[in-house]
Amino acid sequence: MVGLDPAGHAIAVANTNKGNRPVQFLVGDAHQLPFPDTSFDVALVQSILHHDDDPKDVIREAFRVAPEIVIHEPNGNNLGLKVIEKISRYHREHNEKSYTSSQLRRWIEESGGLIAYQRFAGFVPMFCPSVVARTMKAMEPVVEALPFVKEFGCAVTVIVARRAT
Repeated sequence: MVGLDPAGHAIAVANTNKGNRPVQFLVGDAHQLPFPDTSFDVALVQSILHHDDDPKDVIREAFRVAPEIVIHEPNGNNLGLKVIEKISRYHREHNEKSYTSSQLRRWIEESGGLIAYQRFAGFVPMFCPSVVARTMKAMEPVVEALPFVKEFGCAVTVIVARRAT
């Protein structure tokens, strides 16, 4: 197992805290992974696409090194999240953006993949005030259970995709 991040300090902390677990943490670029084709069984693309200016390229590179990828991202179908991205100073300063299911699906397909599974989960957005978060957490099971509501109300999406060929 390998964890990769462009932030040297984050990698140093991860390596310090890994103990004797069989994981390797490396400084690297998700657009140019330092591994041969099909080096891994699965590539986890966890909460990085919304920070990246070329998310399709990250997906393409993940498919290069693994026949199956798991993507975990903020749910870009959620209108509340879209509002937060526009009004939150933090989100604007860090150029954070979320992507809709159709955008992610298109990038996966253009990168040679097919979606095998998708789930929407959670109802409490990041950086939510505690009093609001408690109320939203109580409503979470209902939001997650309703088909149309979960697609547009849940906080995150998880997608499992496989190479089409």
